Amino acid sequence: MNIVNGIRAYIEDNELKITIFDNKINILNYSDIGHFDANKIVVKTKLKDIIIKGNNLVVSKLLKDEILISGEFNNIEFR
Repeated sequence: MNIVNGIRAYIEDNELKITIFDNKINILNYSDIGHFDANKIVVKTKLKDIIIKGNNLVVSKLLKDEILISGEFNNIEFR
């Protein structure tokens, strides 16, 4: 049974993952976008909100469970 659960977890991969690059942030397994403008983006997850502040923020990629944000980042908060 543990093998089946391990395979299911690997395939479904429901964990929140945040990858930060030089001028991009990729968030995997988010639930909603709470706020969006050029200076602030709020990405909601099951447990927390991720507040990204900066300049010229743009959503470069938007999928059902993945968002890629690019721009100049000044601050990232978790609430």
